[in-house]
Amino acid sequence: MNSLAKDIGLPVAAIAAALLLFGLFVAFAGVDPVEVWTLLFKGAFGDWFSWQNTLQRAAPLMLTALCVAIPARAGLVVIGGEGALVLGGLGCAALPYLVPLPANAVGTLLVCVAGAVLGALWIALAGWLRQYRGINETISSLLLAYVAIGLFKHLVEGPLRDPASLNKPSTLPLDEGLRITGMLGSDVHWGLAIGVLACLGLWIWLRSTASGFSVRVVGGNPRTAQLVGLPASRLILGACALGGACAGLAGAVEVAAVHTNANASIIAGYGYAGILVAFMARHNPIAIIPVAILFGGFGAAGSLLQRRVGLPDASVLVLQGIAFVLILASEALRHVDGKVVLCKLFARPYEELEQRPAPGKLQGALA
Repeated sequence: MNSLAKDIGLPVAAIAAALLLFGLFVAFAGVDPVEVWTLLFKGAFGDWFSWQNTLQRAAPLMLTALCVAIPARAGLVVIGGEGALVLGGLGCAALPYLVPLPANAVGTLLVCVAGAVLGALWIALAGWLRQYRGINETISSLLLAYVAIGLFKHLVEGPLRDPASLNKPSTLPLDEGLRITGMLGSDVHWGLAIGVLACLGLWIWLRSTASGFSVRVVGGNPRTAQLVGLPASRLILGACALGGACAGLAGAVEVAAVHTNANASIIAGYGYAGILVAFMARHNPIAIIPVAILFGGFGAAGSLLQRRVGLPDASVLVLQGIAFVLILASEALRHVDGKVVLCKLFARPYEELEQRPAPGKLQGALA
């Protein structure tokens, strides 16, 4: 129970502290912090329009957070989800150039699979470099993200460019039948359902399957994994591929549901924000869902801050950055023994607190 309280309490405290520091930050800019906090809530969750905007932004965050969380369960720190996302969007938009697709649900499935496959291969490459060439996966995945963005821009502005796109280079728009529509007549697209199902499915896989348990063993104790004969390299590559597939799927969903073609607008930082979401959720796929909704709300509120108080739309990135630093810092408190802290505060020996009888036992002794 103490561990569960820390799992929930520390991130909540970090977010509260981040909001407080963000309030001080905007106060120096001459803006009322209370008004900013109120607008953050209204812009994220104030009405149905705000909720739709929040949920639209939460969908890719869930999938890019899984790109960090699943390899982390295998002991890797992968932060290159942005690269897998843009390649996933590129694969979704480029597949109709290569093969004729039916303009129905099958065609939509195929363009999403194309995005997922490209994302899986890209992040698996970072895992392969780590396992077989000894290159740190954190650095390689981040640098590969820049390579992926370069490839994306080259193809979108060159061989795959739609001649009709003038000031904003893009690919040809997807056929109407290939696009992902809104759920139940709302503006929230089915990508949200895909993200939620991916989180639930991977949570069940990690907890209830032999392969998921093996991945957790490899990540938790590599030496034990070697002693029991687990194929560590294969499991690590599989975890990287799964994470990359999720990020690639996020890019495909952004193209098929939001932008309708591949253009520079999909390079919106969802891959980097997914790092924050995954760390705050402690790499738990089921916890990623509410955390992604929270940070989707922060992103949705940016435009309202700009309209009402004149803060730049990107000011919410400052809030995200502060939150990321504080969440990482809060991990240092996870292993702090509260009893020891209390003893130091009140200058009492730790052994005395340990040996003090519980209230029930004390009453029994007095009786």
